[in-house]
Amino acid sequence: MTTSFNQVGAAKLWPEINFPFTLAPMVGLSHVALRSLIQDYMPLEAITYWPTEMLNSRRLPAQVVGETPETKRTERDQYLVPQILGNDLKYIGPSLEKLKDINIAGVDINMGCPVSKALRHNYGVALMGEPEYAWKIVRDTKSCSDLPITVKLRAGLDFLDSQIEQELFFDRFTDGLMEAGADLLCLHPRMASQKRKGHADWSQIKRLKERSDIPIIGNGDIQVFEDALRMLEETGCDGVMIGRALTARPWMMWQLGERLGMSAPLGREGEKAPSNPHEEAIEYGRALKKFVTYCFFFFDETFANKKIKFYLRVSHMWLNFGHSLCKKLVKCSTEAQYHEKLEEFFDSTSLKYSNYTDLSY
Repeated sequence: MTTSFNQVGAAKLWPEINFPFTLAPMVGLSHVALRSLIQDYMPLEAITYWPTEMLNSRRLPAQVVGETPETKRTERDQYLVPQILGNDLKYIGPSLEKLKDINIAGVDINMGCPVSKALRHNYGVALMGEPEYAWKIVRDTKSCSDLPITVKLRAGLDFLDSQIEQELFFDRFTDGLMEAGADLLCLHPRMASQKRKGHADWSQIKRLKERSDIPIIGNGDIQVFEDALRMLEETGCDGVMIGRALTARPWMMWQLGERLGMSAPLGREGEKAPSNPHEEAIEYGRALKKFVTYCFFFFDETFANKKIKFYLRVSHMWLNFGHSLCKKLVKCSTEAQYHEKLEEFFDSTSLKYSNYTDLSY
């Protein structure tokens, strides 16, 4: 099956973009090593935009941007759109100035982080509880930068009594973001209290798209490439942002590219993307080896180990015997040790990779 799309919504902001799928900004994950891994699986001609981890606007002004683990980039991060966590232009403005040093393509404002710390300190999804203030942040950010401003948000907080009231509030809130100058919205259609539990209500993405004049990106409950294509079809959204499943299944970009009639990734010419549980399990082993190499290339040994262990923690669940893999690697500390253990573990014909796993943790 080949699927084609006449337009990619993000191309309205960055005309060269031709691929409607991108990685989500995730704390501890969306760093240069993971982006490099996923880029290895991109169709040869595919161009998309790339996130960073969530960056704290209160810390950025004092940092050497481009040298911290969270802000390192490569030439392959062609359209880099850092995600800013903040609620005060006093810090956001200087942060944007600093980020110019790494030639960013835009900036994303986080209005979706649902953790309790964000709610206590009035940033992330807490900004949805103060619409006027949230709109002011977008206006002020827009006033100090000529770059596209995007906003990632959730379906809302839980202070209204009925679904109708919630929908009216959400419509008013998103209208205000657009009027304030937001160039693109990305919606994860869960309430703040749900965090990762329950199901993402894709109908809310469809509603937002139908009443918006700017690109709308959908996010939530994507685990296999068929989910991403289905979200595009069912919601009419302009693109799909994929989180932890793309971390664990970076070859999903290759699978999606095949459905769009695009070429295989560089170095995989003439091959087909993994298409069954055993092929995907073997590819996970290849991806892990690449990820280990990238982590030791970009980071010092201590930080590389931290990132590798965290990657395993959020990606092993799709693999049968994933817990055994984690145990096998727990004492590794050097690149050579990881590669030796990975060679041993993946030299098995009984490994399988599942399509779905529980993401509510």
